[in-house]
Amino acid sequence: MAIKKLEERVKVMHVKRDDNVIVVSGDDKGVRGKVVAVSPKEGKLMIEGVNVVSKHVKPRRRGEPGGIIKTEGAVYASKVQLYCGKCEKGVRIRHKIIDGKKARICAKCGEEL
Repeated sequence: MAIKKLEERVKVMHVKRDDNVIVVSGDDKGVRGKVVAVSPKEGKLMIEGVNVVSKHVKPRRRGEPGGIIKTEGAVYASKVQLYCGKCEKGVRIRHKIIDGKKARICAKCGEEL
């Protein structure tokens, strides 16, 4: 039997790297940004300017400064929607085959995302 355990399954993400998304819940609700990194195993992603956290960095080499830096933290993928430029809001997506390739389109207006 080749049944994978729940922890081993990789979730299918509705967003990819370099997508424009809008946050729909949480402290950063309404903020738009570009997806920097995606982690399907955890179901999380990192977005520019969203969930900015302070990180304490230790100097690694001689002469290199340490200190507190600001960086993006991970956000659950369920808290974001793809942003449609034509509708100017977060939308659900639909899949359509265009020229033999599977494309993601806006469910409201039909524009390719």
